Amino acid sequence: MRARDLAVDFPTVTLDTPALEAARLLADRDLPGLILVDDDGRPLSILPGTQVLRLAVPPYCQDDPALARVVDEAHADRFLHRLGGKTVRECLPEQPRELPVTDSKATVLELAALMARTRSPLVAVMDADGLVGAVTLQSLLDHALQL
Repeated sequence: MRARDLAVDFPTVTLDTPALEAARLLADRDLPGLILVDDDGRPLSILPGTQVLRLAVPPYCQDDPALARVVDEAHADRFLHRLGGKTVRECLPEQPRELPVTDSKATVLELAALMARTRSPLVAVMDADGLVGAVTLQSLLDHALQL
C-alpha cells in the first residue's frame, strides 16, 4: 500500500488563520494536527494540536504544572480564550523542524519512519499536482494492524 492509498482529504490553515479557529477545527473534527500551507497551497509545516495548546496554556503552568492548581475552576475552563487575537503563525515552534511531507508513492514503512523521525501525528502527501491529502498516525496504525 502506498501513501496515495491511505491519504484522505485534510483541512489546511494559513499563517494568518486565527489560532482559536484552528483550535475549533482540531476539536470539531477530532484531528491530531493541521497542515499549514502557503498561498499556493504547498505545505509549510504540520501544526500538531499540542502546539496550539502551548500557546493557550499560561507559561507558568507549563513550567510548573502544580501552579495550574492555583487557578480557579471557572478560569481554568476558559484557558483556550487566551488564543483570542493570535494567529497560527504564533503557534509555530521557534525552531523549524523537518517537514513531514512525502510523495504519493511512499510505502507504509516510509510513512511510519517519517512520522517517527519528525514526531508528527500526520504526514502531508504530495504529487505533481500538489497536496493530495494526509495520512494520520491513527490510519497508519489501523492499516498496519489489519495485516
